[in-house]
Amino acid sequence: MTVNFQYVDVDVSETLSAFTEEKLGKLFDKYEFLISATVYFKQEEHHHETGKICNIELSLPGPRIFATSNERNFEVAVRETISDLERQLKKRKEVYKTH
Repeated sequence: MTVNFQYVDVDVSETLSAFTEEKLGKLFDKYEFLISATVYFKQEEHHHETGKICNIELSLPGPRIFATSNERNFEVAVRETISDLERQLKKRKEVYKTH
């Protein structure tokens, strides 16, 4: 499992990286066809009640899967993004089964 982290206008956080890697590890265990993940953490200055953005792009055979969320803190954003990715992966797995 290869996970690349990019922090845009945000301080690098080891705890946030570890939290995200733990959550992604569950996806990698469940869907063995995943190759790698790129995670972007961004801070949006204009929205004070939200503005913590998490983008995750998964590499796998076929088109890449991408999800993003904008929440109050990064942990909630990570959970939301990963649940969106899991929904997409379930659909993709169904396509693999039919061929």
